[in-house]
Amino acid sequence: MTSPDPVAPVPAATMLLLRDDPEFEVLMVKRHHQIDFASGALVFPGGKPTDSDEAPDWADHCCGWETFDHTQRTLRIAAIREAYEEAGILLAENNNGTEFEDACDLESRKAVEGGTRAFLDIVRDAGVRLSLDRLTHFARWITPTFMHKRFDTHFFVVRAPERQIAACDGYETVDAEWLSPRKALRLGESGERTIIFPTRLNLQLLAEADSAEECVAKANAREIVTVIPEIVQREGKNVLTIPKNTGYGPAFEVMS
Repeated sequence: MTSPDPVAPVPAATMLLLRDDPEFEVLMVKRHHQIDFASGALVFPGGKPTDSDEAPDWADHCCGWETFDHTQRTLRIAAIREAYEEAGILLAENNNGTEFEDACDLESRKAVEGGTRAFLDIVRDAGVRLSLDRLTHFARWITPTFMHKRFDTHFFVVRAPERQIAACDGYETVDAEWLSPRKALRLGESGERTIIFPTRLNLQLLAEADSAEECVAKANAREIVTVIPEIVQREGKNVLTIPKNTGYGPAFEVMS
């Protein structure tokens, strides 16, 4: 009897927003308990690209458009849109080149999230351009082959706009908080927060830096190795592991 072919992974994008006030922190959101993937977990804002993220009209409303191929443009637009929807942060610049710092209207965010208004229209009406060229590729994870739902997730890291205030959308996310990577890891270890395997390991990678600038520099210098976790048997238990050459060091998690 042969095993069924694995489900093809769906592209996804995740945003790691960083700041240094009062210390090196990353923005994390708590997923709604009714969401089917990682419900109730503390995660980074992110999700799947939509058809509208691929619209050719984005060429006139993005910084760094010519720098990236179609796939990277779409992923970066999706990452910025998800951060806008889930956390109220819009990574963009005004037409005069200054950083966009205004508050993001919750009703507009919900309209984009619900599909009743295009994100492109929001950006066009605000007179801003998305900052695709500010995002640095941080990691790439593909869901294990045995899973029924699989994602090919690209993680991007960037310093967050200083004057924008993060706020959850109340739908996909029910909380938004700035945490130092080390504190987030402690909360996961103590059971105060649910943190899934990929999030934990990327928090560990973030914790190797002491500032947003250092973190971005390390990401720029690091070779990005695609991570596909797999299950192995150890002492009669199923253990989730990743290859040793991925830059995370020894990493595993016992499956319950």
